[in-house]
Amino acid sequence: MSAATTVSARERSDRIYGILRDRISMLAYPPGMRLSEEELAEEFQVSRTPVRRVLTRLENEGLVTVVHGVGTIVTDVDLDELAQVYHLRLELAVLMGKLSPLPRSEGDLARVRALIERCDDVSADADHMAYARLNMEFFAEISAMTGNLPLRDISERLYFQTSRIVLKLLPVLNLAEEFAAFRQEMTEILAAMQIGDLESVGHLRRAHISMSFARMMRYAAEAKENPRGA
Repeated sequence: MSAATTVSARERSDRIYGILRDRISMLAYPPGMRLSEEELAEEFQVSRTPVRRVLTRLENEGLVTVVHGVGTIVTDVDLDELAQVYHLRLELAVLMGKLSPLPRSEGDLARVRALIERCDDVSADADHMAYARLNMEFFAEISAMTGNLPLRDISERLYFQTSRIVLKLLPVLNLAEEFAAFRQEMTEILAAMQIGDLESVGHLRRAHISMSFARMMRYAAEAKENPRGA
């Protein structure tokens, strides 16, 4: 097999993986949904072998599970069960600003500014999906700053394990509060990036993950106390 063919196969697999991961994270594939290798292979016009590899990768990251006699099922998410994942994300966030962080170019800064502008545009409409998409794109900017590749890989896995929590808490989510906190985070991190203080980016990220987790716990507790929104 030529090097070009190998690269092409790897890129194709990464593309399929990214699409499926995003669908799971945005609840386009809700918890409990069965993913068909045959249907996915037909959609992406590939054999079932690369699809199976992608599903195995997603299984290793906790996004799907293989149930004997049933198939590949999208996993559910539970805030209490993911508490330890959040705690680990807190510690890794600081390291992202310490272990070989990559200087931000003007183009990088411009993308973050554009995200802040988009946040202002959509916040008035209170669109949960728009919030989730913005959050995911901002995480991509933070991840791109991480020069330590093992750290980047682990951070991405943990992020996508927890990213569905916000959408799952839709009925009790105070979206205005979330948008305000998210905008503040992006603004503070942009200011640190502009002066090249990437270590501060890590500390700011940690603080905002901590506050986000505290809000999620509060939302979940309120939902249990008032299951019908009474």
